[in-house]
Amino acid sequence: MDSIFSSTGQLAAAILDRKISAIEALDAHLAQIDAHNDAVNAVISLDREGARSRAKEADAALVRGAALGPLHGVPFTLKDMHETSGMKTTVGFPAFADYIARQDSPVVARLKAAGGVLMAKTNVPTMLSDWQSNNPLFGRTSNPWNLERTAGGSSGGAAAAICAGMTPFDVGSDMQDSIRLPAAFCGVYGLKPTEHRVSLAAAFPNPGGAARSVRLMSCLGPLARSVEDLALIYQIITGPDESDTDLAPVPVKDVPKLDLKTVRIAFAPSFPGFPVAGDISAAVEDLARQLQGAGAVVEEAKLPGLDLHGDLEQGGALIGMMMEAAQPEPREVPTPISQWFEALARRDRSILAWDRFFENYDALLCPVAMTTAFPHCEPGTSIEVDGKEQSYWMLPAYGAVFNYSGHPALSIPCGQDSAGLPVGLQLVGRRWSEEQLLGIAKAIEPLAGGFRRPPGY
Repeated sequence: MDSIFSSTGQLAAAILDRKISAIEALDAHLAQIDAHNDAVNAVISLDREGARSRAKEADAALVRGAALGPLHGVPFTLKDMHETSGMKTTVGFPAFADYIARQDSPVVARLKAAGGVLMAKTNVPTMLSDWQSNNPLFGRTSNPWNLERTAGGSSGGAAAAICAGMTPFDVGSDMQDSIRLPAAFCGVYGLKPTEHRVSLAAAFPNPGGAARSVRLMSCLGPLARSVEDLALIYQIITGPDESDTDLAPVPVKDVPKLDLKTVRIAFAPSFPGFPVAGDISAAVEDLARQLQGAGAVVEEAKLPGLDLHGDLEQGGALIGMMMEAAQPEPREVPTPISQWFEALARRDRSILAWDRFFENYDALLCPVAMTTAFPHCEPGTSIEVDGKEQSYWMLPAYGAVFNYSGHPALSIPCGQDSAGLPVGLQLVGRRWSEEQLLGIAKAIEPLAGGFRRPPGY
C-alpha cells in the first residue's frame, strides 16, 4: 500500500490488520517530511522521539490484542495553535516562542485517545492573522503545486502538509475562511462546523490563564484528502466538553449515504459585489450541471436580501471587539456595550435570513475564495483576478459570510484552473447539519474529481 497518500481510515485499518506497523507508518511520513519540507516549510516543531515512542506503544498494544481507537497508530500533525503537553504552541508569535502548555486541549486529547500519533505542528501566520502562512519564527509556507504561490492561511501549513503527503490529516481553525481557503488553494478538503460544535477550549496559547475572549465566529475543524476522513475526524473531535460551556448539546450522528436524486442544491457562481475568477465561477456552473444530470434538484440561488459587504464589516468589527476585550489593561476608549449588542442584533438578522434560505435547500454550492493560490506577497497587496486588481481583504469574503452566520461549510477540490492550480468549491448547509452536509459532499465527490496528488510528491 501507499502509506503516504492513503486515507486516514485506510491507514488505521492497515495498522489494525498488521499490514503495516505504526512505526512503519510514522517512518514513511517522517521520510516524506525530510524529502519535501525544506521546500514547502509546512511542518514545524517536529517531535520525532515523542512520536516514535507513541507509535511503539500503539504496536505493543496490538500485540496485547488491544485496539486504541479509530486512529490506532495513525501519525498526524496539528496547526500551531492547539495547546499540547510537551510540545511548543507559538502561533508564530515571538512572545510565545518557548511556550509549552501543561496539558492537551480537549481536541488534542480526543485525537490521542482515539489512538493518533502526534508528530508535529504546522505553520501559520503570526497570531493567525493573515491568509498567507508566514511568521518571524518559522518563515513562509509555500504551495506544493507551485512553490512561488501561497498555501493560504491561517491553516496554510496544515493544508500544504496534507497535500504533500506529510500527514494524512490536521485540525485547523476558521474565523474568516481559515480552513476552507487554504484547503481550496492546496486541493484538499476542509470542514468548518457549525459555530459552537467543537470545543474551543485551549485552542490558542494562554500562558497567563486569561479569560477566553474568542467566543464567536471561530470554529475548529478537520482538513484531509477525502470526505470520509473529514467525517472520521469530525466525529472524534465534536461533542460536549465541560471546559467550553458554549457548546450546544447536539448529538453526533452517522454520515448518511445519500442518493443525489434526493438532494436539493442551490448554486451561486458569485455573490453580489464579490469578485471571483472566471475559472472558479465556471467550475461552480459546471458542477451544478453535473449534479442536475445526476438527478439532483438544482436551482440558481436567490440569495437572502442581505448587505453582505456590511455583514463582513460587522464581522470584522466583532472580531476587533473580542480582541480588544482580551487586552490585559483597559483601553482609554473602550467599546460601548451598546455597540456590542447592536452588532449582535445585526448578526441575528443575518443568521435568521440564512436559516430561512436553507429551509428550501439542502446545500448551497458557491466559491470558497475569489481566486486560486496567488503569488507570495506582502499582506494588503492588491490581488490580480482575471487581469483586474482586487482588494486583498476580499480574499476570504465568500467563506467569512458563513463565519458571520455560523453555518457549517466545507471546501471540496474541483479540478484545476487554467494555470494548473487547484480549484476549491464551497458547500454550505443548515446549522447543526454537518452529517448531512458531509453525506452530500461524499455523493458529489466522484463528480468533483477529489484530491489529486501534486507532481513530484
